[in-house]
Amino acid sequence: MSNDLSFALPGLHVRDLTIEVPLDRSRPQRGTIEVFARVVTGHGGEARPFAVYLQGGPGVEAPRPSLEPASPSWLPRVLEDYRLILLDQRGTGRSTPLGLDTPAPGLLPGTPAEVPAGQQPTSTSAEVSETSAGVFETPAGVSGTSADAAGTTLRTADPASAAEYLTHFRADAIVDDALDVLHRLGAETVTPIGQSFGGFTTLHWMSTRPETLAGAIMTGGLPAVGRTPDEVYSATWEIMRRKSLAFYRRFPDDRARMEELAGLAAAGAIRLPNGDAVTPARLRSVGHRLGATGGAEQLHWLLHLDHRGPAFQHDLAAALPYGGRNPLYAVIHESSMADGHATRWAAERTMPDDVRSDPTLLGGEHVHSGLFDEDAEMAPWKDIAHRVADVPWPSLYDPDALAEVRAPSAAIVYFDDAYVPTRFSLETADLVPSLTPWVTNEWEHNGIRASGTEVIDRLIGLVTGRRLP
Repeated sequence: MSNDLSFALPGLHVRDLTIEVPLDRSRPQRGTIEVFARVVTGHGGEARPFAVYLQGGPGVEAPRPSLEPASPSWLPRVLEDYRLILLDQRGTGRSTPLGLDTPAPGLLPGTPAEVPAGQQPTSTSAEVSETSAGVFETPAGVSGTSADAAGTTLRTADPASAAEYLTHFRADAIVDDALDVLHRLGAETVTPIGQSFGGFTTLHWMSTRPETLAGAIMTGGLPAVGRTPDEVYSATWEIMRRKSLAFYRRFPDDRARMEELAGLAAAGAIRLPNGDAVTPARLRSVGHRLGATGGAEQLHWLLHLDHRGPAFQHDLAAALPYGGRNPLYAVIHESSMADGHATRWAAERTMPDDVRSDPTLLGGEHVHSGLFDEDAEMAPWKDIAHRVADVPWPSLYDPDALAEVRAPSAAIVYFDDAYVPTRFSLETADLVPSLTPWVTNEWEHNGIRASGTEVIDRLIGLVTGRRLP
């Protein structure tokens, strides 16, 4: 089944496309979910080749396009060379949504959840296990036949079944979905443009289906290959230490203010508009803003608002990286760093002792398990999240296959990226002879947006051969 709808926006022709894909391609009998894509074409671009934008995340839908004003900022430049597919990755946007109370087609039945709210699960890595072929086995106590989708949700499922369900929302499944969209469009090759996690997804694509690539572009998205989650998160903590200290050198009064706010948080005096009390651990995650160009200024303005006022409360809620709108971003986030490993709350475990004892040393893209106690919207995900943390994720990248990729590719590597350590990105770049890395300190992790068209213009030039490295 597929649904198509075409319409016009100023300067754009838009085609909305919905297709059905298997939840689990290794067991298609489990049923299907919907994947939505939007194909955007500029004036006169009907014959241009396809590019597909892979959004960062995981768990975030593609941007909604406009030329008046340009949104995203890089869209006009991409449309000069390509027809652009904006993919709502499975579980997001207009694809079959993933939430606690939305239907979960293909969910394996098990004992209905009866764990009292807030009870610590007693999970083991055996509950969601992996075969040697990299296919997840049915969790213990769960039948191998799909439940009737009617009335079956993640909220009513047992946590082991729900965790197994979430294993099908990773980069490998996203690549297969994108290829199904490409097939529906009648195209054989495409150029992925992968931002952050979208770049990780692109590298998996290069590793597994290189014959379908005309080229590849990655922005802040060269993942660590062959490294453990502990290695990656240890590196990101050191980067965030440097960024925290640089922030306080720039705004000297802000360290005392951050310490004051942490004390208020410890006393239960920092509240969000929904009534959530913000703990010092959750407050620390405002450092996420330091990973974006312009984020330091935004954090500075926030810290000096009166914590009792609605402006502070709403702006703090907006500054916190994880929340109920995009639950996948928190629940399976660490899996994006897992190239053949279980994560077991790696960011939390690798936090240095001096950072743990100093609330002014800020965090970045670090999920802490306490989030699922502290955030009212995320609390129902707690038992699922603990089981996901024990999943032994299969490897996503094959160094030998990457060495054979012939399609031209280019990647911008941000010199002090808070989320994707530069050292590991450059190690990965060395694995792909056809890839041209561009290292710069001019932007942070959001350079593709913050630069307007500058970053994407250079990368397109490198991939098309119109620009020399």
